[in-house]
Amino acid sequence: MTARPPETDDSPAHTVMLQRPLLSPAARQRVTLGTQVALLVTGVTALTVLLVGLVLLGLVKGAAESQARDTLAGQANLAATATAERTQPLQLARALRRQGIEVALVPSARAAEALRPAEIEAVAGGRDVSAARDIGGRPTYIEARPTTPGAGIVLWQQASLAEEPQEEARRRYVIALAFGLAVGAVGGLLLARQLARPLQRAARTARRMSAGVRDVRLSEEGPAELAELADAMNQLAAALATSERRQRDFLVSVSHELRTPLAAVKGYAEALADGVIPAAEVGATGSTMLAEAQRLDRLVADLLDLARLGAQDFRVDLAEVDLVTLVEQAGQVWRDRCARNGIALAVEAPQRPIVVYTDATRVRQIVDGLAENALRVTPAGAPIVFAVRVEGIGPGSVGVLEVRDGGPGLTPEDLAVAFERSALYERYRGVRRVGTGVGLALVAGLAERLGGTADAGQAAEGGASFTIRLPLQPSRLGSST
Repeated sequence: MTARPPETDDSPAHTVMLQRPLLSPAARQRVTLGTQVALLVTGVTALTVLLVGLVLLGLVKGAAESQARDTLAGQANLAATATAERTQPLQLARALRRQGIEVALVPSARAAEALRPAEIEAVAGGRDVSAARDIGGRPTYIEARPTTPGAGIVLWQQASLAEEPQEEARRRYVIALAFGLAVGAVGGLLLARQLARPLQRAARTARRMSAGVRDVRLSEEGPAELAELADAMNQLAAALATSERRQRDFLVSVSHELRTPLAAVKGYAEALADGVIPAAEVGATGSTMLAEAQRLDRLVADLLDLARLGAQDFRVDLAEVDLVTLVEQAGQVWRDRCARNGIALAVEAPQRPIVVYTDATRVRQIVDGLAENALRVTPAGAPIVFAVRVEGIGPGSVGVLEVRDGGPGLTPEDLAVAFERSALYERYRGVRRVGTGVGLALVAGLAERLGGTADAGQAAEGGASFTIRLPLQPSRLGSST
């Protein structure tokens, strides 16, 4: 059978889901990212165009004013020369008036309309006069030049007429700025769509994932940040699929482990109720039922502890604990169980105490969990070893607790996932005896909660080695609650 490829964002299989509202009522009242980006880009463009326009139009106006006054000054110089040399002054005056330039001799009543008395005296005294003022309520440029001793000529022109040749240039500048604003707004809209579209696809994908769909994938496109978001969403979908698959397998294994002792208890209880068990065997039957009930109780307790490891109410009572004494006591209990299975249990411990600041009950829980795991996989005739020692010198030293076995051992790939819940169960169910996948995960969680670490490796006895390191100094990671 050919594997079905992951569905992309545009997969027809999810057309119905695409038609559902993409935003909650509260979210729909907010301005979308696309709108914000478009408004921002348009606003920045408009502000830039406004500033550039103000500066540019100011420069154009200044240049137009300067050019108009220079032109009028040149014409005044020409008129003064023509008047002084009597070279067709009337024809020149008519030509100037056709350009909107007024002409008058100085001194005269007509000249007094443009020049002030002091300026008339200055022209009569042989000095040039340049001015700009309102005449008849309109801005006007004025240029006066002496012609003969005591006389002169004055030209004046409204600023609007003088600068009229520059109006076309100003209109072109305004059109160019408006075009720039339009281009900026369109660019802002395109940018907003480019940014918002991948985010909208990511939102749709997230909603599908929340509905239980795990085979959707996002295409990694757009800027680096959006491509990174798509990659993260794809990794999340894959991780959720893996996690859910492990949860299903875990529930199956737990159900099997729960069913086994329950079936035994139920069977023996029915036999007792029916009176089919001889009186001489009632005690043994009760012991079997008690052992199965204890096994069931231990499994339920492990599940509860694993679920509560991250909770604030998980109880950890810290105190000074002698690892040597704790391991020797555990060895006495497990030595009998191992002997019944033809397994020799050895305890390797120094003659002096190794005191750690930890929770004795939780450490014993770790030892029992590792011993249960070792006893399950170790064949008759192979050893199991409890070892305790100190590693390091000074404040950084740690107390080491180790459980080794002579079982089939673990591969390097197994060691990398040994403490992941159900990881080894999935690999070896049907191959060799396995537990529920809870024990090693609980061991690692307890070690971390006690401020220590848990490691898996190869044992000198040929099987697996599990090492717990606990700080000798008071740990701040645990708390008595």
